[in-house]
Amino acid sequence: MRWLIGILLLFLILLQYRLWVGEGSMAQKVELEKKLSAQQEENEQLKLRNQLIADEVNNLRNGLEGIEEKARNELGMIKEGETFFMVIEKPARSAGEGLE
Repeated sequence: MRWLIGILLLFLILLQYRLWVGEGSMAQKVELEKKLSAQQEENEQLKLRNQLIADEVNNLRNGLEGIEEKARNELGMIKEGETFFMVIEKPARSAGEGLE
């Protein structure tokens, strides 16, 4: 009977080891939950980015205003008859300039 208790105790120890430390353990579960949470957050950010891109594509397909805005902002285009003014600012002087 003693050897049966010893074997059962050994099995209990092995099962506890696997539960806390081995493959599929609680520590591994917590680590995987953290990775899952981080991946879900990244997915939400990417969904938002994709929605913004889809909205921009839809805007460009449906109206000239979107195309005109993109041409003005990204390509620097102007309409016929408009006057374009370019303001060039002087670079700020550094502390050591002009003291010589």
